[in-house]
Amino acid sequence: MATYEESGVNIEMGDQCSAIAYAAAKGTFPGRAGMIGQPVVDDGGFAGALDMGDYYLIQNDDGIGTKMIIAEAIGQYDTMGYDLVAMVADDAICVGAETISISNTLAVDKVQKEKIQPLMAGLQKAALEQKIVIPGGEIAELGSMSNGYIWNATSVGIVAKDKMITGKEIQAGDTIIAFASAGLRSNGFSLVRHILKEKFGEDCYNQPYNDSQTWGQAVLTPCRIYSAMLLDLIGRYQQPAKAHIKGLVHVTGGGLPGNITRVLKNGLGADLTLPETPELFTKLMELGNVARDEAYKTWNMGIGMIAICAPEEAEKILAHAQSQNFPAQTIGQVNASGQINF
Repeated sequence: MATYEESGVNIEMGDQCSAIAYAAAKGTFPGRAGMIGQPVVDDGGFAGALDMGDYYLIQNDDGIGTKMIIAEAIGQYDTMGYDLVAMVADDAICVGAETISISNTLAVDKVQKEKIQPLMAGLQKAALEQKIVIPGGEIAELGSMSNGYIWNATSVGIVAKDKMITGKEIQAGDTIIAFASAGLRSNGFSLVRHILKEKFGEDCYNQPYNDSQTWGQAVLTPCRIYSAMLLDLIGRYQQPAKAHIKGLVHVTGGGLPGNITRVLKNGLGADLTLPETPELFTKLMELGNVARDEAYKTWNMGIGMIAICAPEEAEKILAHAQSQNFPAQTIGQVNASGQINF
């Protein structure tokens, strides 16, 4: 039975190290006390906020992880930019922020134009679609220090103080809406690679997934980016909202249960009736004999973003998503049990 830990990822140690890093980060907060840019404490939040007087400046970082290993294996780089934008812009939108810019760092073993060109072309295309600028970045050639290409980014955004999404308004009885993902996004790929290599060997990514795709092509399906669609709904900076959302959850590392608890605080939980699991995930579970709980804490399982709202707001949100070709559906409601039931 394949597990994330068996693939080389120690979730518990990762959580401990993240806690160490966050504690060190919070230790810097007093340095801006009473000054412009004073940090806002939001334990468990998806992005960091700095008080700029009339608005909050939002910053966060992420990368596409080991998904790049598969891109290199099959020579397909043009969609990686969508993954990079999604990882940071879709975290920022969870606090209501409009991402303005994304800078990026590409650490490589060897600079190769045939790789850099499609990576940057994809990033340009994704950023333009989301109305985000790329003001700068860095390509670092590291030789033997880097076993391949490693791509990370930092986003900078803005949100009016009265439009900051904190989750504090969420209460029992609120509606939970799921926005479908297009595939794996950029999380849990260590387990994906472990399963495919165990099943098919070294040439695993070129094995047929179906009549039209290899496994490599199937798992490289680019991220669906929710940021612009949600900004059109909640309103960009100084624009009115079309609907009121109390909480947004980007389903990334930790899966659905690990991320929804980041906004369900003060003893709140959820009763969920999940949609049918997409074929890609069921095939991976079957190939690796992956338990349901393990799959749900590793992958998004077909849900890339969640919105929580008052019941009377749900129809407006669903109609808006569907009008922009984002499949969405109601999957449950908030309860007062403190448990996530699905």
